[in-house]
Amino acid sequence: MRNSWIKQQADICGTVSKLREKYVETSLSSPKISASAIAGALEQFQECVRYLNTRRSSGAVLNLDSEADVQDAIYLMLRPWVQDLVAEDPTHRIANRFTIKDFVSRQARTVIEVKYVRDAEHGKSISREMHDDIETYRHYAYCDTLIFFVYDPSSLIPDQQKLREQIEEERFYRQSGRTLRCILIVKP
Repeated sequence: MRNSWIKQQADICGTVSKLREKYVETSLSSPKISASAIAGALEQFQECVRYLNTRRSSGAVLNLDSEADVQDAIYLMLRPWVQDLVAEDPTHRIANRFTIKDFVSRQARTVIEVKYVRDAEHGKSISREMHDDIETYRHYAYCDTLIFFVYDPSSLIPDQQKLREQIEEERFYRQSGRTLRCILIVKP
């Protein structure tokens, strides 16, 4: 059992290494990670899942049945080359509530919010959920880019193009002088 888990981890790291070669410039110093590179890697999410689920050996099969499952897969994909990636980082209190970011990279000044579309009603209301997140993260000092990774296995988002238009507009907040760039990635 333990040996198969080690083999599974090695396979995942090999796949991540290939992504790193493709999307990150390498240097002798610590690599400069950008939000665009992270988004580029996340665009390859289905390829990584497909590789693990269809390889010749009987190893790890990713069952993506919940938001936590998707978060785990993303963490395994990104952590080897986004070395400051922190999972479940609590932000400061805003409007009497705490927000927990799924992932943050301070070097890339990027927050990654993972969503899993559970049912048709959630697919219809996910825009509201994302706009709430945008309002929260615009106050977070280490968030210049907010990446929404939405896993919609049953294609329950009614109009992905309209959602993209609403989310991916650049936002400038005059009061703080900050700009927030939002990126939406919907898979599969």
